[in-house]
Parts: sequence; structure tokens; C-alpha cells
Amino acid sequence: MLFNSPIFIFAFLPIVVIVFFLAGKFGNHRLAIVWLTLASLFFYGWWNPLYVALLLASISCNYAFGLWIAKAGAEQDTIRQRRLLIVAIAANLLLLGYYKYANFFLGSVNSLTDSHLPLDQIILPLGISFFTFTQIAFLVDTYQGKVKEHNFIHYTLFVTYFPHLIAGPVLHHKEMMPQFGNKQIFNFRLQLFVVGLSIFFMGLFKKVMIADTIAAYSTPVFNAANAESVAITFFAAWGGALAYAFQLYYDFSGYSDMAIGISLLFGIRLPLNFYSPYKATNIIDFWRRWHMTLSRFLRDYLYIPLGGNQKGKVRRHINLLITMLLGGLWHGAGWTFVIWGGLHGCYLVINHAWRALHGTTRVTPAYRSGLGRWIARILTLVSVTVAWVFFRAENLDAALQILRGMTGVNGFILPSPLLPLLNHMGFLGSYLEDQGLKFTMDPVFDQWGYPLLLVLLAFTWFAPNTQQFMARYKPALSAFEGDSLRSPWLQWRLTRYSAAFCALLTFLAVLGLNQVSEFLYFQF
Repeated sequence: MLFNSPIFIFAFLPIVVIVFFLAGKFGNHRLAIVWLTLASLFFYGWWNPLYVALLLASISCNYAFGLWIAKAGAEQDTIRQRRLLIVAIAANLLLLGYYKYANFFLGSVNSLTDSHLPLDQIILPLGISFFTFTQIAFLVDTYQGKVKEHNFIHYTLFVTYFPHLIAGPVLHHKEMMPQFGNKQIFNFRLQLFVVGLSIFFMGLFKKVMIADTIAAYSTPVFNAANAESVAITFFAAWGGALAYAFQLYYDFSGYSDMAIGISLLFGIRLPLNFYSPYKATNIIDFWRRWHMTLSRFLRDYLYIPLGGNQKGKVRRHINLLITMLLGGLWHGAGWTFVIWGGLHGCYLVINHAWRALHGTTRVTPAYRSGLGRWIARILTLVSVTVAWVFFRAENLDAALQILRGMTGVNGFILPSPLLPLLNHMGFLGSYLEDQGLKFTMDPVFDQWGYPLLLVLLAFTWFAPNTQQFMARYKPALSAFEGDSLRSPWLQWRLTRYSAAFCALLTFLAVLGLNQVSEFLYFQF
């Protein structure tokens, strides 16, 4: 079931909310939690009921391991406790590895050794990466003595809670369990409900009206590169790459808003997972803003255990590369994802080396001028967009085809409306045509995509994000440090004007529900 589907918006969500608060109103808090848990399992099983059993088996095993690890810790049996943790994490990784990486591994072996190992038709369960990582974090936190509550129903809800289950955020046990045990969530609070509903429809608007619209411009370019049907020229390659960059941006931003909004309907706050990453002025800052809970997980449970920055600069850079390579592989079973992760690892190494060279420890350095800050922001976006090519491309050949276009190897074609400009250039126009610059209709990138990209770029850089817009009501579990809205009058308030604005967004978003598309992060 998708957040942007009519059956979710007009049937599933209203029924779940009504029954939850009716149970809470009559004082049956346990029933309300059980109902929310069952609703979450139903939500997950809507796609494939068979995988509900897999999810429940994973939950039961991890909960049991959590109890055993906690018991061994209480008995100060550190050896047994460590062994249990290793076995539990290995079991989780084996499950994830089978469903997500078995065919990738066998396919790679076949390619390298010219063998013919059989490949099974393994269907990837939705959200397996997210619920696996969530439970690994729970196991490690239990080992470290951070888990104080062991309630099976609460734990099951913690893992299956439907606003986060399919595409994040990656939750921490200590963030959610106290909220599930807070009696205030069972009391209907109109203000939180209105704020949550507003954020939900803002996210729906981003998904339906922005992400799905710009997808129509990126898809033909990547399809042409995959089919090798036509050479991708310079402006088409950059247009397609930037169109995908904005498609993914608003798709994930929309999902993150919808997840936070849905959770607020129940009085529960999710951690912040997305905060204007294209406003970042370097790659370190980008990863503080993009998929923030995954970045936190990779830092706390991979980078730091590898040694972090405590074993010298060389080891630190190696740890960064390993972390990002595995982070890329987490996103998808393919060499394009490994290269994407490797690129970001190299970006981070360069960023840290640059900071060390200039003797600064600030994530966002103080630039001497506004121009310097904008140059850094543009350079960061360009670097991220180049990496997104590997993230989106079907294979390595398709990615290289787009990159060749982005470097101008395949020539230049400008939109046909600029043709009169060529006619006024005289000899210069003829010379440019001889050098490969043409003014004509590009076969793979619609000319109307260029002004749309400029509008989206301006909106992304200058408009406040949802968290800034709704900051007065603290919709997320935590705020983003170091960035605030300088114009308080732009902040959302419970007024008729805000209601009219949200009503307009809702109307436009619902109007666009005629074609329901999956969120891009569902495949990870």
C-alpha cells in the first residue's frame, strides 16, 4: 500500500486513526497499541501477505536475542553477551544478504569466472533493509545497556510502525519506546492532528505534482542511454541528470514529510530524516541533511566501530571509504550502487582533507563572501548530480553513456526556441555549427524541461523547507542544528490563510492521484 494511493488516504488511514483514538478514549491503551500494530502488519502485507510471516519471524528472533543479550549483561557474562550479539547480527545480515545480494553475488561470479551458477527468482521483500537495520541498532543498543524496556507488543510496533516501515527513517529504540508508553498519545489533540495532516498533504504535493512531473523529463534520457538508441548530447545529459536529481529529491522529501505527518496524527514524533540537502555547501554537510537517520546508523554502527577518526588520518579515510562503499551497496545490489558509494566516499575524503588543510573543524565553514558560499553550493550539487547518474542508471554502460554526454563528447544541441539567436550570429553561428553546436529539437530531452529545472532550482535553494515552515509546532523528534528561518512571518500558523494554502495543495495533490507511482526508496 502506498501513501499516495486513494485507498490509503481515503480508507486505511482514516479507519486506523478513528479506531486508535476510540480505543484510547475508552481507556483501553493496550488495545490501541495492538490495533496500531495489527494495522501496520496489514499495511505491510498489502503488497505480499507471505512476507508478513518473514517480518514476524525476524521480529520474534531479534526480540528473543535482545532478551538473551540483556540477561547476559545483567549477569555480567560479557563473553556470552558478545557471542549472542555476533550471532544475532550475523543472522540479520544473512537474511538481508540472501534476499538482496544472492543474485548479485552469483551474477558477479558468473561474469568474472565465465561460470553458469543458477540464479533464483528472489523477490525482495519491501523495507527489508530498513527493518533489518532498525533491529540491528536495537541489538547493539541492548548490548551497550541503552535499552530499558522489553515489551513485545511495543517492540513489534517499534519495528512495524507503518509510517516508517517501508522507506525509513531508521529508528532508535530509545526514541520510540517512551512515546509508545506515553499516555498522552491516546488523547486526540486537534492542533497536532491539523499540523500532521498539513505536513502529509505538503509531502503528497511534492510527490505527485513535482517528483512525478519531473520524472517525465529524466526517464527518456536514461532509457535512451540504457538502450544505446541515440547519443546523449551535452545539454540533454545534464538536463536528464538534474531532472533525476530533483525527482529523487522531491520524491524522498515528499515521503519524509508524509511519514512525519502521518505519525503526528497519532501524537508520535519521528526523527528528522531530510533537511534541504541541496542547500549544502560541502559533502559532509550534504550527508547531515540527506537520509539523516541512515547517516547516523552508518556513523554509529559502522564508521565508529571501524575506528572512526581515532586511529590516524590514513585509517580515518579508509574507514570513510569502507563506510560509503557499504552504504552504496545497502541502497542496491549492483556495481552502479557500489560506484555511487565509492564516489561519495572519495568526496568525503577530499572534504575532510580540505578541512584539515585549512585548519577548520566546522562542517559549514564561514565563507569570506556570499559568492564563495554559492560557488561551494553549486560545486556540491554538481558533484552529487554526477554521482546520481550511477545511482539511476540500469548498468555501468548506461551511466558512462550519460557521463560522456555531460562532458560534451557527444556534441551540443540547444533547444529550438533559441534558433533565432543562431541566425543573428552570422559567421560565429556558422562556426559554432561546424564545431558541433546545433539548435534543434533534442530527441531525448523535452525543451520545456530546461525552464522547469530553473524553477525547481530556485524553489529548492530559496524557499523554506517543511521543517522550517512548521517549526512553531516542532513536528519532528529533533530539530536541525545551525539553520533557522530568518523570517518568522513565513512560519505556518493555525490561521485561515494557512488553511487556504493547505487546501489548495491538497486539492492539487488529490487531483494528481490518477496515476499512482511508487516512491523511489521503496526498492532499497
